[in-house]
Amino acid sequence: MAGAATIHPNWAQHIPTRITDGYSIEITAKDCEALRTAASSLAPETPIAITFLPGETIDARIDAAKLVRDLGFEPMSHLSARRIASYEELEQTIRLSVEEAGVQRMFLVAGDPPVPAGPFEDTLSLLRTGLFDAHGVKAIGIAGHPEGHPVMDEDACWAALTMKCAEVSNRGMAPLIVTQFGFDAARVLDWLIALRERGIDAPVRIGVPGPAGIKTLLRFATHCGVGASAAVLAKYGISLSRLLGAAGPDRLVGDIAAGLRPGHGPVRLHFYPFGGLARTAEWIGQHRANQN
Repeated sequence: MAGAATIHPNWAQHIPTRITDGYSIEITAKDCEALRTAASSLAPETPIAITFLPGETIDARIDAAKLVRDLGFEPMSHLSARRIASYEELEQTIRLSVEEAGVQRMFLVAGDPPVPAGPFEDTLSLLRTGLFDAHGVKAIGIAGHPEGHPVMDEDACWAALTMKCAEVSNRGMAPLIVTQFGFDAARVLDWLIALRERGIDAPVRIGVPGPAGIKTLLRFATHCGVGASAAVLAKYGISLSRLLGAAGPDRLVGDIAAGLRPGHGPVRLHFYPFGGLARTAEWIGQHRANQN
């Protein structure tokens, strides 16, 4: 199930020389000052995802995408289907993102609200408007869930992912899968094999938590439905009996790098800083330097 278009020419090498080659990172519109500060520590042209938070205006999101572009990075704006109030709001957001910030890729999720604010129920309903391809968006990011989805069983989750990849490809855009963060490298690697066995060859960005306080990591894990059993956390380097201090993704990233094989397909890392953009950028820089 190859994409009809691609903006990932450097992914021909499935296993990167360094696991942090070609990484991406996530921010919110509120992180603009932090991004300016951390910009010199990030690799040029790094894809930077801009999350869709409730209460933020279209202008704030567009301004964040413009800043990402102006600083020499590649913006990937998020859209949450159930938070979009109208077709007109969707069209305006896509059009301005492309015209003012040069956005070429967008990331689509259904979103958390149980009742949609407007006419869009899920990612497919956004795609089927035809607005993304009409405005020249080249790639669409969709969510992957190696540890399962909070409201869908495994079969439904695979079926939805397959349909979304096909819809993106059929519209002449490139599908890109970005996974929820997790703590278990083995679970991610097994999921990648299952993905490829289903004929889905889209590039995957594996979600990795940046270095953060242990309580912060556990709070986000609970909110996102991420598995955080004592055994899994121990492999990550966290003990539930000692919640003070911070933890970094060294062991997780090392285990992913050690386990990657050609059969896992094209893979890169996607970092979730959890409010610590500078700390995450510093960690990435140190890790890359140590791999030289």
